Amino acid sequence: MDISTSNIKRILVTGGAGFLGSYLCKRLVAEGHDVICLDNFFTSQKSNVSDLLMQPNFELIRHDVTHPIWLEVDEVYNLACPAAPCHYQYNPIKTIKTSVAGAINVLGIAKRCRAKVLQASTSEVYGDPEVHPQPESYRGSVNPIGPRACYDEGKRAAETLFMDYHRMNGVNIRIVRIFNTYGPKMHPYDGRVVSTFIRQALAGEDITIFGDGQQTRSFCYRDDLIEGMVRMMEGPDDFIGPVNLGNPDEFTILQLAEMVVEMTGTKSQIVRKPLPPDDPVRRQPDITLARERLSWQPTISLAEGLKKTIEYFRSINIADFRPPTPDYI
Repeated sequence: MDISTSNIKRILVTGGAGFLGSYLCKRLVAEGHDVICLDNFFTSQKSNVSDLLMQPNFELIRHDVTHPIWLEVDEVYNLACPAAPCHYQYNPIKTIKTSVAGAINVLGIAKRCRAKVLQASTSEVYGDPEVHPQPESYRGSVNPIGPRACYDEGKRAAETLFMDYHRMNGVNIRIVRIFNTYGPKMHPYDGRVVSTFIRQALAGEDITIFGDGQQTRSFCYRDDLIEGMVRMMEGPDDFIGPVNLGNPDEFTILQLAEMVVEMTGTKSQIVRKPLPPDDPVRRQPDITLARERLSWQPTISLAEGLKKTIEYFRSINIADFRPPTPDYI
């Protein structure tokens, strides 16, 4: 899309080579903005953005967001952090440092440059919720010393930092709380339930669910999620969030597994394993605020999104992908 020179922005995307970050970079580059993608390639890979490398308005920097970096930008999307339990628990100290030190570093950039900065927070700030569905006003039920705390509490602390930089220093912030997201370009070994089920199904392996499979999740397609993030960044300065971004349709993990089996035509069997500690029993966003303030709601159903995602997985050679950690599902 053509935009006037006066509307071109310099935009930093941390975690920009990841599943969501790479798609966001593609959108922003296509809109004509000057995009800097920053990533340390722990759970992402360069191939996600390889088609952008020759674009004159795209730059790729290998850098860890826990270390300061000096850049001149107008906007920052802070997406850097491993998001799957098998990855963020692999090095929990590094995970919480990514959330906390990473937030401090991007907020420092925003303060110095007077840039807008968006924090990609998570539904995990609600923990194993006692309120259902979860509105932004719900403060959560999180175990601060459990095996998931490095991610859950790290993201909660990042939200605290964003609010304090806003209150104390006038930094122009945005906070979005992302619920389970899926779609093409997911890493086959990213540990997320959708990619894991599809990979197992296409390989004819057992599909592993934890517990009785009755725990629920709400699955938002990648394109819908990125649209919500961009609307939040471009929205009025009096609406900083936090705002839930997710699909309010609720499915059990067993229902998801059965859909993947049917849609792939696999002979895989569904097998059960013990439920991990602190695994949320229910997860469903209340998106009333996003509908009212952003005029946003998902448009792609789970069946339609799974079809697109399965087609992507069929198109790739999974052997070309390296598991980021040895304890993937």
